[in-house]
Amino acid sequence: MAQPILSEHFKSRKPSPIRAAQLKFLDRNDGTEDVNVAIGNVSLPMHPAMIERMRRIGEKRSPFKDGIVRYTLTVGSPEAREAVLNILASSGFSTEGLYVQMTDGGSSAMEIVELGTIGPAGGPEGPLLLIDAAYTNYQAFARRLGRTTVSVCRTLGEDGRFSLPPMDTIEKTIEKHKPAALVVIPFDNPTGQFYDQESLVVLAKLCVKHNMWMVSDEAYRELQYTGAPASSIWGITEEDVPGITGRRIGIETASKVWNACGLRVGAIVTDNPEFHKQGVAEYTANLCAPAIAQWIFAALAHEKHDDLRGWYKKQRDYYANMLISFRNDLLERLPGVIVSSPDAAIYSVIDVRNVAKPGFDAMDFVLYSATEGAVVMNGKKLTLLTAPMAGFYSTPEGESNPGRTQMRIAYVEPPDRMAIVPELFTELFKQFERGR
Repeated sequence: MAQPILSEHFKSRKPSPIRAAQLKFLDRNDGTEDVNVAIGNVSLPMHPAMIERMRRIGEKRSPFKDGIVRYTLTVGSPEAREAVLNILASSGFSTEGLYVQMTDGGSSAMEIVELGTIGPAGGPEGPLLLIDAAYTNYQAFARRLGRTTVSVCRTLGEDGRFSLPPMDTIEKTIEKHKPAALVVIPFDNPTGQFYDQESLVVLAKLCVKHNMWMVSDEAYRELQYTGAPASSIWGITEEDVPGITGRRIGIETASKVWNACGLRVGAIVTDNPEFHKQGVAEYTANLCAPAIAQWIFAALAHEKHDDLRGWYKKQRDYYANMLISFRNDLLERLPGVIVSSPDAAIYSVIDVRNVAKPGFDAMDFVLYSATEGAVVMNGKKLTLLTAPMAGFYSTPEGESNPGRTQMRIAYVEPPDRMAIVPELFTELFKQFERGR
């Protein structure tokens, strides 16, 4: 008897490169333990105010004390939306005239933003402009929605710094493809690059000049290690860029700075009332973001700005130490390797283009490590799960993908386990190269 067939989209869908190693490792059964730095799955405790709310979910003060969990408003609970604005204000940015829509994680926010700003291939709205290497979900959601993306590509230098192409090159791409929106990640995933406020202003001027939406993914705002102040799309004024008002969209999440990946709480912030109205209309199909998770996150609505700034500093201090130690250790163990500069976010990119034999493919190395590679350390058989970078680039067919020799690691394991990652990576890399 004939069976129903999968859609072409489903048949062509492959796992995200961020999850590829973990999925393969789950099939392994030889006693090897994984050190998983492929996924930005933060393992730190949430902010104390959020923990306190989680602990008293059944107490008399809780709205869930009777076991009743109702939908919130589609736009989100008033308290959760106030928390988003309080967080922005704590970083010194004006929240006047901003509209907030709570979503099911930052991922759902990305999807709604793409629906609201870009169109299908050949449509009047134009594609989404990404700055490669770009967070993979922007491409994945575009494919899911029948939308298209175009990109300009950064270069990872020998010094570990990612650099943008010249602005006139970016502008030529805009003139050729006529994108409807630009995505920038100021505290960048996956590269760890930091876009200071001046850089955002330059990109904002291009958005105004070419009538594009400017979308800023600020999941890692305040996680910068250069000593510069936090940057944000909300720090761009009309004096900086006349005409910027009404074209700005920010994406927020509880996952990273607030260490609450599994809560799945995000938000869309915009200064365009019509975009906000239609975004809420679109999200009515989702009904609402998770009610209990919104309530836990909403505890931040009542935190003083000085206390929140103290939290940011604590987070920065924690990650900065690991980022710097990791980079120095790996450069010493594997001379010639390139490790991205530890400027922002919670990631490093490792590029082995100078030390690998010709034909190296990061995906092959990642799958080798997940399925058979192992190193005995302190009496344990260990392997390392990383994310291959090719999927973070949308390289045109026929061109070399710089991600073929690059892997991303996330600083999500406890410090003692992160400390062994340079040695573990080096030994697995040497094993893999000997076997080729």
